[in-house]
Amino acid sequence: MDRRIYLSMSGAKATMQRQDVLANNLANVSTAGFREELQAFRAVPVRGDGATTRAYALETTTGYNPAPGQVMATGRALDVAAQGNAWFAVQALDGTEAYTRAGGFETTADGTLVTRSGGLPVIGEGGPISIPANAEVTIGDDGTVAAKVPGGASTAVGRLKLVVPETALKRGDDGLFRAEGGDLAAEPTARVTQGALEGSNVSAVGTMVAMIAAARQFEAQTKAMQTAEKDEQQAQQLLSMN
Repeated sequence: MDRRIYLSMSGAKATMQRQDVLANNLANVSTAGFREELQAFRAVPVRGDGATTRAYALETTTGYNPAPGQVMATGRALDVAAQGNAWFAVQALDGTEAYTRAGGFETTADGTLVTRSGGLPVIGEGGPISIPANAEVTIGDDGTVAAKVPGGASTAVGRLKLVVPETALKRGDDGLFRAEGGDLAAEPTARVTQGALEGSNVSAVGTMVAMIAAARQFEAQTKAMQTAEKDEQQAQQLLSMN
């Protein structure tokens, strides 16, 4: 009886955690450069007196889906999509270097190039990139940022720092990715596409189907707990009658 309750309880808890992950993926189905978070279950034995015959089912993330999202043409000069496994380097709110696939940029009042979502400074190979006022901006396929002021010639003002990680990055609580061993070096062969954005790699239909399946699984687990409770009450009644 005790085993059934523990199995059902831990399974229901893990299913709720899975629903949280699926809901977050679905909420970001339209977020540029978003990487789908993956889930997996692991069994953790309950330690204590006697044999460890009971085990909790816990949700554990296995990382993210590295598949690229669909590239959509926008025609906007400050929109760029990273090609292959390249990532853009940005400065996170805590001052650390982080990486993202969201290549929608804009300029602040002082001309600093920042991300359109969050306003994080975009890191260039020589430091922050500053755009002159009223300049026409172009971004080459190698990440070189050039600015042309009215009546002047086009001049390179910086180059996007593009990195190509050899191992999977780790997603932080802020939604940005970081390397386990610290900041990555710029990859000179990395390329981008100007006037385009990479969309999310989340499948809305597949995620909704997974959420329905998880909801049914949670319902089955709660019913199992209710059945175990009824069986225990009946057993206690029989014992009291004897």
